[in-house]
Amino acid sequence: MLHVSGQRSVVDLIEAPLVDLRLLAAGPRETPEEIIIVAIDDATVAAEGGYPLDRGRLAMLIREIVAAGAKTLALDILLVDPAETDADDALAEALATIPSVIAAAGQFRQSDPQAVAAPMPDNDLWPLPKFDRVAAVGFANVAADAGGTPRHLPLLFQSPRGLVQGFALKAAALHRNAEAVLTADSVTIGNDPIPLDSRWHLSLRFFGPAGAIRTISAEEVLSGRSPSLAAHLAMIGVTATGVGDSFATPFDPVTPGVEIQATGVAQLLSGQTLARNAMTRQVDASIALILALGGVLLVLSLPLTRSLPLVGLALLAVLAGTFILFAGDIWTSAALPIVAAVPPIAIAGFARQLHERKEARTVVAAEAALRRFHPALLSERIAADPDYLRQPLEQAAAVLFLDLSGFTRRSEELGPARTQTFLKQFHTLVVDTVAKHEGVVMNFMGDGAMIVFGIVEEIGDPCGRAFAAGVALADNTRDWVASQPQAEPGGLRLRLGLHYGPVVLARLGHEAHQQISVSGDTVNLASRLMEVAKVEGAQFAVSAAAIKAIKDGGQNVTPPDGLRTESIRGHRATIDVALWTHPRLRTKRNGTS
Repeated sequence: MLHVSGQRSVVDLIEAPLVDLRLLAAGPRETPEEIIIVAIDDATVAAEGGYPLDRGRLAMLIREIVAAGAKTLALDILLVDPAETDADDALAEALATIPSVIAAAGQFRQSDPQAVAAPMPDNDLWPLPKFDRVAAVGFANVAADAGGTPRHLPLLFQSPRGLVQGFALKAAALHRNAEAVLTADSVTIGNDPIPLDSRWHLSLRFFGPAGAIRTISAEEVLSGRSPSLAAHLAMIGVTATGVGDSFATPFDPVTPGVEIQATGVAQLLSGQTLARNAMTRQVDASIALILALGGVLLVLSLPLTRSLPLVGLALLAVLAGTFILFAGDIWTSAALPIVAAVPPIAIAGFARQLHERKEARTVVAAEAALRRFHPALLSERIAADPDYLRQPLEQAAAVLFLDLSGFTRRSEELGPARTQTFLKQFHTLVVDTVAKHEGVVMNFMGDGAMIVFGIVEEIGDPCGRAFAAGVALADNTRDWVASQPQAEPGGLRLRLGLHYGPVVLARLGHEAHQQISVSGDTVNLASRLMEVAKVEGAQFAVSAAAIKAIKDGGQNVTPPDGLRTESIRGHRATIDVALWTHPRLRTKRNGTS
């Protein structure tokens, strides 16, 4: 795995800005007092009349630093080309007066793959032999990310000259007067081991913006105004505008290269460095794997509305953890969990969404199919309130019964298949007509039906609507029968019975198999009124209770063709019944026909 082996990958492109965020969130940090940068700055270049400084003047600068009491010197300037002999000799003599390290630079071919072990320069820019003999030499190369921000200082190089230590490591070891002991994932200078990233890279933790490490001007030192440098490690480098190398850091877009090296030296001397090694990289990989597998399992096992928030919270928790650990100098990857987990979770989420959509379509289709077994108004009410009618409900309602006289003979003529088609057309006519009057067809009984008004929702004038629906049904059925092939005049005729009174609306049946029913004496009377209509040769039989319940006392209803006091089968008392041979309404009613 590229991340565990420390090789660059797409993860690093995402990790870089997240590292910057964590550095800024943690904020600047106090720097060690024993390091000081002697900067060849704009004032020095102006005073010396240009850059580079004459090596004789550079020698004088070193002597002044020694005179100020510096313990160690680190010269971050390449001395690869000869100058005047006297000036070079003077510089070599000055370097010999103090424990010194001078910079070299490794040259790499950009197309070459990275080494699995220490970085391997193809060539180098090495100091002249006269300087090499009096001072230690270390490579001052910096490992930057794709955006040019330094992230590591390599501490060991495999060069054509053999193994060469980095400039910062040489300077720190020289200042401590100790040998640097390198292991697979740490370096020890003195007592405490300092964690290293793969291939002996020191992870950089910047102390702050440019100037965070104490800096004085070389011009100040040359003019004899140097502060005391007792026991200090003095690092000479270039900070003048447009001269020397500079890098962008999260704290400052222009940070001189000497300050990057000084940052590495300060971390090695103080031990305040970022812990990033094989163990932290393995932790990164483990967290990423757990997050990816756990996220996929969550998405596949739970609805997206529950799983995605949980996955999001887990990602946020991991990111928050990386911020907390970074503040404690432990660099775990914030990008790897995102890169490793988001794509498989997104794929799993897409698959889950397809599955849920398929299930939703199946549920909708099943619900639509099941709703056909109940009247539409009841189905909608139960869907909105699953507990509807858990307890029986008693209320007043208008109950209308109908059947098609002459149907038995017609069904014998049509045969089973055509009879089924005939009934389907008739039932459609009934449902469409009743719906216009806000009634509910509770059930069909062959060529008959029971219809109720005012049970699901309160409607104005339920008896008026029921009577108007009966008139419309009589008219529509007559027209439909006339349109049937081989229709016989008077062969089929609708017969209706209407009564108004208390009914009980309830669920009947087993808990696992129920149906909605309307029951009570009102229902029985409405059914018996069809028999009265048959005996009396009428089409529509309406109880006096129903006529009385019609709004405005039934003023819009045409006078009946007859009034009877009837004994109803199964009912002790007689009731008054109005009979219509051809029921009509005087005018159109609002909301009915």
